Formats: sequence, C-alpha cells, structure tokens
Amino acid sequence: MYIPTAFRMETDPALALVAAHPFATLVSLGSGGLLSTPLPLLLDRQGDQVRLIGHIARANPHWRDFDPAVPSLAIFQGGDAYVTPSWYAAKQETGKVVPTWNYKAVHIHGTLRLVEEPAALLEIVSRLTDRHEADLLMPWAVSDAPADYLATMLKAIVGLELLVERVEGKAKLSQNRPAEDQAAVRAGLAGVLDM
Repeated sequence: MYIPTAFRMETDPALALVAAHPFATLVSLGSGGLLSTPLPLLLDRQGDQVRLIGHIARANPHWRDFDPAVPSLAIFQGGDAYVTPSWYAAKQETGKVVPTWNYKAVHIHGTLRLVEEPAALLEIVSRLTDRHEADLLMPWAVSDAPADYLATMLKAIVGLELLVERVEGKAKLSQNRPAEDQAAVRAGLAGVLDM
C-alpha cells in the first residue's frame, strides 16, 4: 500500500483499528491467481506474537488452494468518506482544488496456517462469538448450541491463523491540507465518519 509519510499510522493505532473493525478481506495466492474471501478476523496478541484468527466454510476453495509459501494479506477498512472541494477556502479564492477521499486502512501481511483440530477450531469459534456478542443484552454463547449440532457445524468450517509479519496502516484524513481546510473537512464530515 502506498503510504505518504503524513498518512502513516504506527503499529499500535493500526492494530486498534483492526480490533475495532474486524471484518477483513483475506487475499492469498492460489494456483489460478489471487483468492479473496471476506470474513471477520480476531486480533490475538500474546506477548510479541500477533496473529489474526478466523474461519471459512470448508466448501470455500481458498483454504485448499492457497500457497503457504507466499504471504497472505488481510485488508481492513475503517471509516471513509468523499471530501468535496467545496469545503476548501481555495475553491472561492483560486478554484484550484479537486475532490478526494478520506479513509483509514490497514494491511496485514503474514503466513497463513490452517486449523482443523476440533478443540482449536472450537476455541476460535468461541472467541469470535464471545467478542461479537459481548455488547448484547442477551449474548449468545457457543455452549448454547446442542453438542451434536455444534460438532456438525464445526465439520463444515476450517480455522485460519494469520501469523502477522508486517503491519501497514494508513490514515488519510486531510493532514496534507492547511489547518483551515482540515477544520472545514471535519465540520463537513461531522457525524459521518468513525475517524
């Protein structure tokens, strides 16, 4: 990802975006070209080791066809919005302005590993569920499902673990514009973005 210095996110804020916006697009190299799968991925930090965990349908060819020798890429998006040049003072002064797009994005590169062992797969499913049910008034838990049903469902998925090797974060939020333009963009986007 092209990241001008002004737009570079440090690793911790980039990983915070991943934790807050866990729905990603996983991209891997397969025998016929690129494979891509949209899926939620949970950020898992254990000491210095950072990984993303999730699962895909066993029917999805992504897990069978990716090249484990080539790093995979998980792409995460934060808030984004169109920025009209009408918000810039220069529009009235010189007319020398163009539209742009403000956004946050994180690319995580790493080694993709499959998880098929039932207990490890159950842990992935449980952790994902617990994370996304946490704020609900009546959270559902994996243990709420009958054991035989759960065993059948687990056979229909394959767990994934992306061992993080490189984190690239970009926050393009009009930092390259004069302070008055930045304030005008913030006012124009008030309430629109989670930035």
